Amino acid sequence: MNNSPELQHLKKCLELIESKLGRGLAQDWTGYDFEKLSIEIQEATAVVLSVTTLKRLWGRLKYTSMPAITTLNTLAKFLGYKDWRDFKNEVPGGQAEQSVLRIADAKKNTWNWKYGLMGLSLLLIAVCVLLLTKVGASAHFDFSDYTFSSNKIKTEGLPNSVIFNYDARAADADSVFIAQSWDVSRKVSVPKMEHTYSAIYYQPGYYRAKLIVGSQIVKEHDLMISSGGWLAMIYKNSDVPLYFKKNEVLKEHEIQVNEELLSKYNVLLQPSLPALRFYNVRDLGALKNDNFIFETMVKSEFQQGTAACQRVEVLILCKNDVIAVPLCSKGCIGDIYLYAAGKEVLSKRADLSGFGCDLGRWVKLRVESHNRDMRFFVNGLEAYRLKFSNKPSDIIGLQYRFNGTGAVKDTRFINEGQVIDF
Repeated sequence: MNNSPELQHLKKCLELIESKLGRGLAQDWTGYDFEKLSIEIQEATAVVLSVTTLKRLWGRLKYTSMPAITTLNTLAKFLGYKDWRDFKNEVPGGQAEQSVLRIADAKKNTWNWKYGLMGLSLLLIAVCVLLLTKVGASAHFDFSDYTFSSNKIKTEGLPNSVIFNYDARAADADSVFIAQSWDVSRKVSVPKMEHTYSAIYYQPGYYRAKLIVGSQIVKEHDLMISSGGWLAMIYKNSDVPLYFKKNEVLKEHEIQVNEELLSKYNVLLQPSLPALRFYNVRDLGALKNDNFIFETMVKSEFQQGTAACQRVEVLILCKNDVIAVPLCSKGCIGDIYLYAAGKEVLSKRADLSGFGCDLGRWVKLRVESHNRDMRFFVNGLEAYRLKFSNKPSDIIGLQYRFNGTGAVKDTRFINEGQVIDF
């Protein structure tokens, strides 16, 4: 890629995304960090940018041309802009920005120690004033002056709309926001003198909605978006996923999306693999992640081209946490990660070879958890064992991630003799 203004804007965009993700410089990122970014972009924009695409953008894989405009638009939307053009209009970049930086560097080199100390003193004073202002503002908040609630349009199933009802008339300023989930960076500004805001949820899960005044969370509540049983979808380059009909994917205790069904919807398997997701999210009562047995069988038969690794990820979703179990072909275990309620294990620093298997055949996964001691079994053999650190959390469902085709069957939780079949 050349040193054009477009490239300078792209570099600036990637820097802002690094800062937003908060996992340090991209040069130090592992495969897990790129996977986490892919997930966050998907959740924020409903568009999937694969780990391979992200690695190319950040120069970890060979990339000799500018990304497609659909990719650029997705990156811009992730940062809160309408599209790539809006990002370029709002954020300085290109040669003009470089000139400003060069002038700033030249000025910086001419400062003497006296002006440096003066600037530092002014900075310290400003920080102290800001802290005192925030403490004072927080102290004057009367949370009982605010109300915040929500009503789902549908009891279960996707997509689903939620109507938020709020009263923020007591706010001193007009800066009132609603955040639909735990990520307050995705908050939406709402008029403080009005009382209703509606939003659409395109994927199931457990969310923590928040009413925010300025930078202070004044009210929040839990919000469960249930899947209505098994749900299969493909993330494409649009805001709305492609939802498959239940009678197309369900056969007794098995859910499957094969090449024939993808072809019916004109979903191509090459050159880029579609991001296939299975969900089953619902109220599971008192089932917690520190005491359960989980069993499932998975298969991903397509293994041509970029699907050679047959990567599959099984997620046990919790109210405030997640357990993410990787599976892949044996030759690809060098770049996988295991995550369990605060405990992260990277294959670059640990032996995760037990998660390598032939996914062209049915693979049995079993997870056992007792008092935060967790064991993972693949086809009857222990693949890993760990002790997780986070507080126990209620389990609310499952998510399966496939690249291309996928199938799941014989899925259940067992807790103190009680069997919960899926």
